Amino acid sequence: MKKNEYHIPVTTNQVTAVDLVAEATELSRQKIKQAMQKGCVWLEKAQGKSNQHIQRLRRAKKPLSEGDILHVYYDEKVLETDPPEAKLVYDEGNYSIWNKPSGMLSQGSKWGDHCTIYRWAEKQLKPERTAFIVHRLDRAANGLIIIAHKKQIAVQFSKMFQQREVEKYYQATVKGDFSKILSKDEKVKTIATELDAKKAVSHITFLEYDAKADESLLQVQIETGRKHQIRKHLSGIGFAVVGDRLYGAEKDKNENEKDLQLSAVGLKFRCPVSGKDRRFKLSL
Repeated sequence: MKKNEYHIPVTTNQVTAVDLVAEATELSRQKIKQAMQKGCVWLEKAQGKSNQHIQRLRRAKKPLSEGDILHVYYDEKVLETDPPEAKLVYDEGNYSIWNKPSGMLSQGSKWGDHCTIYRWAEKQLKPERTAFIVHRLDRAANGLIIIAHKKQIAVQFSKMFQQREVEKYYQATVKGDFSKILSKDEKVKTIATELDAKKAVSHITFLEYDAKADESLLQVQIETGRKHQIRKHLSGIGFAVVGDRLYGAEKDKNENEKDLQLSAVGLKFRCPVSGKDRRFKLSL
């Protein structure tokens, strides 16, 4: 598999991106166009020409200017990966709600973004529109995620998340009988262990126990959104999420038959467009 980086200076005006990359690499024009659509080509504008100094470039015939630089991060393994299908739950126009499948990314990398939920939304929605991420789900997790389609809406949602005006609910299946660690009158267990020296709070509600599988089904509400927060918090008290090969027990890391059993099943917020309360619940 080919994996190369190319950093190509633009020395003349009005040359197109596809022509310049074709001249500087061994890639065919067809492969270059496909790679650009998958988000691995970046345009660095000459200083002072744009507020957005570096951005993904998808237009093969975009004319370039002297002083610009094209960056190509070509990895056949990444580009040949097909994204799993996400399902549209609700389309408000200025934002949409999706059921992200396990294996789909929330955010891309310099090597591409065609396997992300926001790129999927951009390509699938009719009419087509730009998509912005306002919160994230782990690649291995599945469930409800909000995608904004206007910058001002993305900013509003980001503020809502920061001010804890969006309620998020998850379901997780963990190893063991979680009810045994609850006191007689305790219905919700709160974990407030800091993560990466930052505040992190998770509220865990026990739902049911499957004695045959020795697994508990939990509902989790989080106040904060630290990376891998639920997985770290549950593993930290001895109840790793089933299928968690990163924070689970050593024996669980070899269980290839199960994906991560963590789903974002609920969202509740006041719509930044209509002002109406919105609630979405995913049936597993």
